[in-house]
Amino acid sequence: MKILNKYILKSFLAPFLATFFIILFVLIMQALWLQFDKIAGKGISLAIILKFLAYMSLMMVPTALPIAILLSSIMTLGNMAENYEFAAVKSAGISLQRFIRPLVVLMLVLSFANFLFLNYVFPFASLKSKNLIYNMKMKEPGLALVPGTFNTEIPNFSIKFDEKYGEDENLLKNVLIYDLKSNTFNNKVITAKRGEIVSEEGSRYLTLVLEDGYYAEDLIPAKTTNDTRKRAPFTKAHFDKYEVNIDVSTIGDFDPDDVKYKTGKEMLSLKQLNFYIDSLEGPYHDFVGNRAIRVYKILKANKLYKDTVEGANLEADVIENFSKKNKKLIVDNAYIAAQGNMENLKNFKNTLKDKQKIINGYSVEFHKRIAFSIACLVLFFVGSPLGSIIRKGGFGLPMIMAIVIFVIYFFISTLGKNMAESNKVSPFFGGWLATFVLLPFSIFLMIRATKEKGLFNLDAFLQPIVKVFNKLFKLDKQ
Repeated sequence: MKILNKYILKSFLAPFLATFFIILFVLIMQALWLQFDKIAGKGISLAIILKFLAYMSLMMVPTALPIAILLSSIMTLGNMAENYEFAAVKSAGISLQRFIRPLVVLMLVLSFANFLFLNYVFPFASLKSKNLIYNMKMKEPGLALVPGTFNTEIPNFSIKFDEKYGEDENLLKNVLIYDLKSNTFNNKVITAKRGEIVSEEGSRYLTLVLEDGYYAEDLIPAKTTNDTRKRAPFTKAHFDKYEVNIDVSTIGDFDPDDVKYKTGKEMLSLKQLNFYIDSLEGPYHDFVGNRAIRVYKILKANKLYKDTVEGANLEADVIENFSKKNKKLIVDNAYIAAQGNMENLKNFKNTLKDKQKIINGYSVEFHKRIAFSIACLVLFFVGSPLGSIIRKGGFGLPMIMAIVIFVIYFFISTLGKNMAESNKVSPFFGGWLATFVLLPFSIFLMIRATKEKGLFNLDAFLQPIVKVFNKLFKLDKQ
């Protein structure tokens, strides 16, 4: 048995290592292509790019590992079944479960390794890569501006425009600029129909040349009250051409190791995720409780008392005890109060959803990390019996089947994540949904492979149809 164990491990490890590095390379190239616009043309050294690729490769290892296990298990068992090696093993009285036992032990080791990787290495690589992407993007702040959204990366300014065009992508359309240098209020607003980014290499300023626009400013003193701010003077002027010089010296110095973001879900270990979940749930429940008390007091439910009038002839319908004039007044006041409370509850509902979505995001990430570690074992129990059933080795059919199965797994996993974040299912169910779906399928395949049956029994499907046609034929013949 030792010889057989060594043989199956050797047969599995060779395609596993090959497919793992091929898939890892493809995933890294895909990630590099998605971030290519933040790297190209910014004078970033090769060493920084290689560091970025190293971080991305560490992030892609947990994804490449289950795919490689699935593909190599189909290839290994399929190749053995195709070459009748599996039949020879069965003829010796060795079952499929006993035959793949060394691989099961290996899968347990790889699942544990993937768990450790997701808990320690993946958060570190995610932290470093995302901050490195931001720092590379800010190497040339003019190129970092994104159309259709407020760009706040440049200090003291919030810039928005509809479109970036031109040969050098330096022409802007419908520009809106908030100057926030004086204070946190949007006292200075600049709008223009067209704009151009003019920045020289090595300059500490980013210059925006604006055309056909307006400059508006509230002349508010540094220390003022709300009433004074409302009565402050206001100036507005039209311009044909206007230059805005933005000091970017604070962000022009490129430090690849500078850390600005460190609280993203992907950047936290399981222990840190659990801490964040607990720290967010407390204020969330306090917020809900305080809001419930506020609604209770607004409705004046705390001032409701039992009737203290004894012996009075009162109608059961409370409003019938008032005059016609007072009835109308009561109904109008009740309607206004109900409308106001409904609007408050609608706004509260949206705020509640946003807060719940943040908590669910951390909770789903927590369960998804553990489920993705178990995915190595689950996908192996899908691939190994599937390979013995199809009896086909090589990269052709196994590659197609592995891609289809993993795409289904990834789609279900993403669906569960989105459903959990929108509070349609619990974070636990959303994080484990893909595993729950594939686990019965793996058991079904293992039973079919153990009984040496095909993937589908076509005879069981076609036989009733054949019988119906035979009966019809006999009736027609008679």
